Amino acid sequence: MNQITLKEEVTCSGIGLHSGRQVTMKLKPAKINTGITFVRVDLDGCPTIQASANNVTSTVRATTLSQNGAKVFTIEHIMSALHVHKIDNCIVELDAEEPPVMNGNSIDFFQLIKSAGVKEQASPRHEINIDKIYRVDDVTENGRRFIIALPYDGLRVSFTSVNPHPLVGIQYEDFEIEADTYEREIAPARTIAYEKEIDALKSMGLGLGGTLENVIVYNDERWLNKLIYTDELVRHKILDVIGDLRLAGIVNAHIIAAASGHALNTQLAKMIATDFKD
Repeated sequence: MNQITLKEEVTCSGIGLHSGRQVTMKLKPAKINTGITFVRVDLDGCPTIQASANNVTSTVRATTLSQNGAKVFTIEHIMSALHVHKIDNCIVELDAEEPPVMNGNSIDFFQLIKSAGVKEQASPRHEINIDKIYRVDDVTENGRRFIIALPYDGLRVSFTSVNPHPLVGIQYEDFEIEADTYEREIAPARTIAYEKEIDALKSMGLGLGGTLENVIVYNDERWLNKLIYTDELVRHKILDVIGDLRLAGIVNAHIIAAASGHALNTQLAKMIATDFKD
């Protein structure tokens, strides 16, 4: 199959989840072999940042990319939507350091790309079809976390979320990642926060744009807002995996993960990208 880009430019605006800053994001068609490229139009010279696993510089509560003296963070939601639409080439223009949080998920981005339509380009796509097993582990006093990629015809994610809080507990989902399934079962799932952590996050300069409209929040007794799915947490974790994995390229694999987060996700993406670099 040939590469594809957007048929037309589309725009959305809002505030950043962590920065709390107002931002406008434009998704633009791009030439062949551009990949997904972020452009900081608010900075002198409009520096570009390639959406590549090698450019990951932080995974604290979000995935951050840095290149050419500039950075963008919380890119996993837009990357997830682009991955499922199999967009090879796209310019993502931002006038701040973080995409808009919208509803704390990827449904708005997914539907925005859908409304733009796609255009086939005169160059073959470079999909990644892995031919071996990749695994990243993290063992701490709190237990073992891991993420594995197995050869697979398509993209499938099986995720086990482990949370000691009795209100959340262990959640498991397994999805064949196709556009219709993603739009219905994954893209609406919002990011999550524990009420007791919010003040600490804000003191670190994180979560400044979080509200009950874009984050599902729980405390020791209850959820503070209505859930879309009873297992919304694990569905959002799958959303994040798909976005982080796109930093390796358009990947076909069966991803099996337990309690994985951005750090392990992006390490896996880097391992795959290293083996499949041009």
